[in-house]
This record gives sequence, structure tokens and C-alpha cells, in this order.
Amino acid sequence: MTLHENFEKEEFDMAYKYDILLRRGTVVDYATDREDLLDVGIADGKIVETAADLNPSLAREVFDLTDQHVVPGIIDIHTHFSNWIGGRYGHKMLALAGVTTALDMAGPVDGAWDLARDFGAGLNIASIEYVRPEHTVKDADPGNAELQSLLDRCLSQGAIGLKLLGGHYPLTSEATARAIELVNRNKAYIAFHCGTASNGSNIDGFLEAVELANGHALHIAHINSYTRGLKRPYMAEAEEAITALVNNPAIRSESYLSPMNGTSAKCSQGVPESLQTQTNLAMGGFAKTEAGFEEAIRAGWANINMEEGGRMVLATGERAVAYWRELGTDATVSFKVNPPEPRIRLAVAKRPDGRFVVDCISTDGGGIPRNVIVQMGLALVKLQALTLKEFVQKTSYNPARILGLTQKGHFRPGADADITVLNLDNQQPVMSLVNG
Repeated sequence: MTLHENFEKEEFDMAYKYDILLRRGTVVDYATDREDLLDVGIADGKIVETAADLNPSLAREVFDLTDQHVVPGIIDIHTHFSNWIGGRYGHKMLALAGVTTALDMAGPVDGAWDLARDFGAGLNIASIEYVRPEHTVKDADPGNAELQSLLDRCLSQGAIGLKLLGGHYPLTSEATARAIELVNRNKAYIAFHCGTASNGSNIDGFLEAVELANGHALHIAHINSYTRGLKRPYMAEAEEAITALVNNPAIRSESYLSPMNGTSAKCSQGVPESLQTQTNLAMGGFAKTEAGFEEAIRAGWANINMEEGGRMVLATGERAVAYWRELGTDATVSFKVNPPEPRIRLAVAKRPDGRFVVDCISTDGGGIPRNVIVQMGLALVKLQALTLKEFVQKTSYNPARILGLTQKGHFRPGADADITVLNLDNQQPVMSLVNG
């Protein structure tokens, strides 16, 4: 480049202060306690300025967001987009749902990266590796050396920690406690779908998980999953969970708002491999066998996650049975097992100091079709169960803090320009930006 060409380039660049200007939207930011009609100026992937009536002639590209709400990018800390669960449409489905950052909560990590490379949609992503007997560890009672080897391997592959799949493929209580302690000692991330060889994926399994954490940091997944009334009335279980979380501040948590769950549809030797799937079949009055599973699909109780139109959809009946059989039963299935009352109670419950008991609203979605943070979260706003700032707190600010992403979840100058634009009337995301 000649000196003259360089001067012309600098002169052209200096004509613009912003790469993108978002105009006339209602900016909602929990961190700075603002909810006003403001413009947002973005340059080099960062928030440059948030103020009223910024000059549009200083921007390369301008978006008029009149009647829309502009919030920090939604961060979903429980999703699935690996080749084991979630699949190739997970990124696309998250992007369409307004999510800008997502944590894959099972892996396998190399599969998550492969799908991101081939089918990614420009999201910020992280992944953790599952701890599963006969897959990533030898059996249900791995020792410290085996757990350390697994952690070292997955960290070297780019993961940030481990996920205990207790509700599906449980470890012994002793091995579960060892894993939590070891991952904390290594300063990595540890998440737990509650359940051990002693207690299942229910309120008793959740309470055991709290004890096994023994004061260590732990992300307990989808609190609503343990309040389905399997042991006691479901609202009593919700209150037990709330009390346990209040008394154990080192535990971080999320819950989701969809009535549908998601679990493995794979069967071996005539029975579902996942204990969670077996439990869900029994909840619908079906036998915990492959034959009972097929009956549940035909009856509409078991919803197979099926590829259709470039995304995953819920399917029942004969076409779902045919799809499930075509895959050798190795698919994902969803059951409508989450009662509404605990979901709402857990989403809005607060501690005595005013902080939320359950830190975040998540989906357990991604490639599982239940990415409803915006639709159902904004329903709680319309009900005045949450304010818009609280919605932002639970869907962006808090998850950013949990993941250590200090430049996300807010609109302070210099923050990453991860932004979700919402239409409150129809409770839908209409636009998002990732890294500007």
C-alpha cells in the first residue's frame, strides 16, 4: 500500500465513528439500571456509546428499531448441539431464538466442535464433556486418576469442564463427590444432572447432590426437572429446592420454562438406556421397555425429535416411529412432564436479600425444540412476575457472571457487542448481533 493509498483509507475510516448504529429502540440493561429510548453505537465488535440521538451519519450501517426492545445478548447456559444430542441444527435453532452465547452441556466435545465447524451460525459457544460409565469412564465408580485423565483430555480439546449425567447414567455417590471435588481443585467447570446409584433424577437426588457438593462450586442443571411430583407434591418439592439453594450459596443453577423435557430415545436389549427415559415412560403409564416406548410414540406421549425443514421438530405417531426405527432408536425424545406451577415459582423465587434463588433461565434446548427463553420469559414479564430488567438479569447478566464473561451481559462502553432485539407484542426475537 502506498502512502497516498494509506492516507485515503485512514481518511475514509475516520469518517465513521460506528460500524453499526441501532436507533430508536428501548434499551434495557440490568447492569446500568436503564430502560430508555436510546441509540447504541458499535465499533470493532464493542459497545462504543449508548445515548439518545446519536448521529446516524457517523455510522456505516443503521438499523431503525422503533417499537423494539434492545437487550444484552441472551446467554443460554444449558443447551445441546453436539453429534450425540442436539445435532447439526442446534446452532441455527439457537440463533433463531435470539441466543448469542451458549454452553453445550454434555458433549462429546470433539463432536460439538465438528458440528460448529460444519453447521455453526456465528454464536459464542463453549462445551463440557459428559462423564458416562462405559463411554468416557470405565464404570460407575471411577477413581481420582481416571477422572483426572478425563478432565485433562477434555480441557486439552477446548472444553471448560465436566458434566455428570446422573439422571440418565448415574455414578456412585462416592464417585460423584470425588468428581465435584476434583474438578473444583482443577479450577474447571462442573455441572450435574442430579442422580446417583442411590437416588434418581428427583427431589431426593437433588438434595443428595447438594450434600455431595460439600460447599464446592457446582452448577446444578434444570432445577425444575426435580420438581415433577415424583416423591412428594410438586409444589412441596419446589419449596424444598428453594430452601436448599438459599442455604447453599456456592451452587449455581438454572431452570427452564418449557413443559417438554429432552432425553435419549436409544434402546438396548429391549429397554431404554437412559433411566430418565424409563421414568418418563412410567409417568405416562407405559411399560419401561422398547415395546412400551413404541406404544408411547404412537399414543403421542413420547415426542421424537425429528429433522424437518432444516430444524428439529416434535413428532408422534407412525411417522415418528418410522424415523426412530430408521435411526436404530438412537434419537432424542421429549415428554410433557414439567408442571407449570413449579416452573413459574422457580423462575421468580427470590432470596431474603432480593437476589434470585435460581440464577438463570435456560432451555436445555439447542437442537432440542424448546428454545423458548424469549417467548415464555416475556410471558412472565407480561404477567408482571418479572420486570424487563429482571428478565435481562436472568437471561444475560447472571449467566455471563457464572461463565466469567465480564464483557458480556451489559451495555457498558467496551462491552462485547452481543445484542438481542425483542418484540414484546409477539414475544419474539427479531434480530441479534454477535461480536458486533
